[in-house]
Amino acid sequence: MKVLYYCDHHDIPLQEGHKFPMEKYRLIRQELERTPMFRFAPGPPARREDLLRVHDAAYVDAFLSGELSDAHMRRIGFPRLSELISRSLSSVGGTVAASQRAIQEGWSGVLAGGTHHAYRDFGSGFCVMNDIAVATQTLLDQGLVERVLVVDLDVHQGDGTAAIFSGQESVFTFSAHGRNNFPFRKQVSSLDVAFEDGAGDDEYLAVLSRELPKAFEFRPDIVFYQAGVDALRTDRLGKLAMTVQGLKKRDEMVFASVAQLGSPCVVTLGGGYASPIEDTVHAAASTYLSAAQILRAMSATFSRPS
Repeated sequence: MKVLYYCDHHDIPLQEGHKFPMEKYRLIRQELERTPMFRFAPGPPARREDLLRVHDAAYVDAFLSGELSDAHMRRIGFPRLSELISRSLSSVGGTVAASQRAIQEGWSGVLAGGTHHAYRDFGSGFCVMNDIAVATQTLLDQGLVERVLVVDLDVHQGDGTAAIFSGQESVFTFSAHGRNNFPFRKQVSSLDVAFEDGAGDDEYLAVLSRELPKAFEFRPDIVFYQAGVDALRTDRLGKLAMTVQGLKKRDEMVFASVAQLGSPCVVTLGGGYASPIEDTVHAAASTYLSAAQILRAMSATFSRPS
């Protein structure tokens, strides 16, 4: 039974009409709780020293003290609330904990995270701290891995992650995203794939099947999968036209590559803004179910913690 970390116990009370669907985190967890495949643990709060592995100290301290400028907060897109601090720390801590567990057990995940728009010294696009970057650097610093692959299939480019690891040979960043979507000033990942508006299942899967193997040629010691589901045609911020079935095939392609590689994998949630919200919930839950099914045999080869 796999452990998935969550942080929806830290609720952020957003004003009515806010475009971010905060309730999706609770709904996805409840959807997965209906299966016997997982058990759930709250994401432990990340420590300041964890954040400083990739983030600027002045930015970290201003956020933790509630003193980020109004301009910083507008760029993040959330109001200045104490709940945002506790939730952000739990989200990062959950991804760090999932990465440690994946090293031991083959794979793990967090029902949050994927906050790939956060840079070293500022947050952006609903992302405060970059959980994948923090977890990646933690594993590297601890000598647990030497090569890390980030597979980012959120419809929005993983610009913060690309910028943080630019020029770092131990990290390969792969981003497949909408060309005309946020962020409008793209960064340079190790490998970028851009889709035009309206791309559907057939086009997306054909391109991914050609490009994804190039990323896995890096032969990483661990894979972080940012599994945003905002490429759905019903997503309000997505601009692509994929179906839930197409996203399931996308996930299966990634996990089949992970299983063939035989390296640990961490799954993070990423974006999802569909209307109705049930489309986001079903697509995201399907990602974790696919991971459990495809990576089950691989996980058996990893040692269990005592």
